[in-house]
Amino acid sequence: MPEKKSCCCSEKHTDRSQEERRKLINRLKRIEGQIRGIIGMLENDAYCNDILMQSAAVNAAVNSFNKELLANHIRTCVARDIRQGKDETIDELVATLQKLMK
Repeated sequence: MPEKKSCCCSEKHTDRSQEERRKLINRLKRIEGQIRGIIGMLENDAYCNDILMQSAAVNAAVNSFNKELLANHIRTCVARDIRQGKDETIDELVATLQKLMK
């Protein structure tokens, strides 16, 4: 198994199956490709509306990624912590939801 890299955000870690990790990474790579496409559109002086439509598609893709990751987080990390009596996880989840809903 690859060595876990430290994250700038938290000391906590989530163990994911290889399948889950692969799905999430593939989604992000598709989003990355969409972003590169938008950069290419700008470099080629594409029509503003066309760029805006592609940007909206990227937003939708990121939102979809967030929904999938959030659902898994609730099913695994949050549920586990609540079972272990770590109620502070609820406050963390509420703060995360507030940030996502801005």
